[in-house]
Amino acid sequence: MRELLTQLIATLDRGLSCVYCAVVATRGSTPQKAGAAMLVFPDGTQVGTLGGGCVEAEVKRRVLHDLNAGSGPAVFSFMLDDDFGWDDGLICGGRMTILAHPLRPGLAQGDDYFRELLRLVEEGCGFTEAVAVADAENHSVGDRFLFDATGAAVRCLAARPSWLAVALHLPALGNRPKPQVSAGFAYLPTHPRVTLLLVGGGHVGQAVARLAAEVDFRVWVLDDRDKFANPERFPSAEQLLVGDIGMILRDLAPQLHSSMYALVLTRGHNHDEEALYHLAGSRCGYVGMIGSRRKVRLIFDDLIAKGIPAETLARVRAPVGFDIGSQTVPEIAISIVAELVACRNGGSLGTRESGL
Repeated sequence: MRELLTQLIATLDRGLSCVYCAVVATRGSTPQKAGAAMLVFPDGTQVGTLGGGCVEAEVKRRVLHDLNAGSGPAVFSFMLDDDFGWDDGLICGGRMTILAHPLRPGLAQGDDYFRELLRLVEEGCGFTEAVAVADAENHSVGDRFLFDATGAAVRCLAARPSWLAVALHLPALGNRPKPQVSAGFAYLPTHPRVTLLLVGGGHVGQAVARLAAEVDFRVWVLDDRDKFANPERFPSAEQLLVGDIGMILRDLAPQLHSSMYALVLTRGHNHDEEALYHLAGSRCGYVGMIGSRRKVRLIFDDLIAKGIPAETLARVRAPVGFDIGSQTVPEIAISIVAELVACRNGGSLGTRESGL
């Protein structure tokens, strides 16, 4: 989304036009869910995707016609049946609703709105966009409203702003709501971006960091060796912490919160145990540790002897990762990051790996 919005703003800054197309509602099985977006340019090129196939091609055909005709925002609905899917294998049986919003240079309010949207995306604290998908007395199709993570009004793109009417149905981000349509508006929540703290900068940590960054985790790396926690090994890391593991985790404790995940994968039993001593009872939304079941049991027994309650250790995902029969470092990383995504997105945490 950051790249798409950056290109949208750059396009308007160059005095060019484009159409911002976004999936605003889905029902049943669909190739993309609400929030997926695509830019279409007058020459037919695009950035982003709505899922490909006949639906995407039909949206492009319609929006290019509307852009040339000077039309305003429009809503398109598609049933993924024989008409939109046979050739592409996309007979999902679901329904997609897409809002196409032509954007032309010289509309300062529109520029400001999308700049603010990009700022919220980059900030990563969470926000909700409410988009009108039906005309009504107080709003028109394509009217847009932005609310920050607390529900406070931020900016709108509407001729007749009616904040109160929109805010009445605003979902609370703390409940991790899914996209929904209510009272003529599609509410598209973006949850706070999760920070992944990797304790250990070895081969598995490096592979996990790379994959985690690709699926939009912020990555922090902690290691007691600067030759392992450095920009060359972790180019996607936002923070690199080098020093005594226990002391740094103790100092970090006040900064840990539910939108931070911690993953322990140091080079040795003692370092893992020390890290888990500080993290097991922390406010992190997820705590995991790599290792065999035997290693996990030994570390848990030691921590219980040191006064860490068994119920506190019960929240730790260990051994970490989904059971996909991992053998290689990349496979182990895939199993771990899949579990992190499932935790973040409210999916099933399933069966754990047993021999990492």
